[in-house]
Amino acid sequence: MQLRHGPLRRCGVDKGVTASIGLATMDRTFAPAAQKSAVSLAAGTQRNVRLALSFRQSEILDIARAEGRVVVEDLARRFDVTLQTIRRDLTELSDSGLLDRVHGGAVLRIGVANIGYEERRRMNDAGKAAIARACAAAIPENSSLILNLGTTTEAVARELMAHRNITVITNNMNVANILVANPSCEVIVAGGALRRSDGGLVGELTTQFFEQFKVDIAVIGTSALDRDGDLLDFDLAEVRVSKAIIRQARRTFLVADHSKLGRSAPARLASLSELDCLFTDRPLPEDLARRCAEWGTEVSVASQG
Repeated sequence: MQLRHGPLRRCGVDKGVTASIGLATMDRTFAPAAQKSAVSLAAGTQRNVRLALSFRQSEILDIARAEGRVVVEDLARRFDVTLQTIRRDLTELSDSGLLDRVHGGAVLRIGVANIGYEERRRMNDAGKAAIARACAAAIPENSSLILNLGTTTEAVARELMAHRNITVITNNMNVANILVANPSCEVIVAGGALRRSDGGLVGELTTQFFEQFKVDIAVIGTSALDRDGDLLDFDLAEVRVSKAIIRQARRTFLVADHSKLGRSAPARLASLSELDCLFTDRPLPEDLARRCAEWGTEVSVASQG
């Protein structure tokens, strides 16, 4: 199927764009069986390890899977044990290959590959929903947007269902499938190589596609956020696309929950100094908050209440 679009003058584009999107009318979130199988296999390799864990350690691991990271002081209060006991639990979980120790706590071990899409979609869903509401509230009607890949940008798409007269350009099939239900939203889908793991479109063709537009706001996600303010990712092809998106937007919003601060990834995407606003669900560490203030990057901490 082809979607043909006329001139997008308010975005600064003077010629029509045609996007071939054979899957654009899918009625459910793209979550392929291959990715589920990979996640199931990884879970199977850890099953024997988990059998040896104590009840408290299993609970700690479940919290880490739900929130992306755990903090020593929070766990000590939750289980009514000493800090030393929690540190010992985290060390044992790290030695078992289930968590990575970081200052003040631990994070899920992900190495040089991202967490599976389905697991990421379930992680901290309340925090992502709060971030999405705050971000959507900052997006005016009668505006043009780019939404890229990520489960948090998909949450933003769901919060745009009541926005009127907006144009959304995206390389995320899940975003397109969400916004097709908003009759007042024009959806333009990029071409490129389909990444079956999460429904993303990436590659040189996708980069060239975004270079044809100039939009009011780009809403982007990231796989990890370093303490020095660098946005990090796992896929170089996705990084190149995201860099093009930032160049083609008058303003750029980053949506990232607190778990991204405890992760690492090998490819650098950008710095918070290049962005206009970070929407997150918990206050930043003091040193990073101070840098954002110096850079003029606004930080919006969303309330889950």
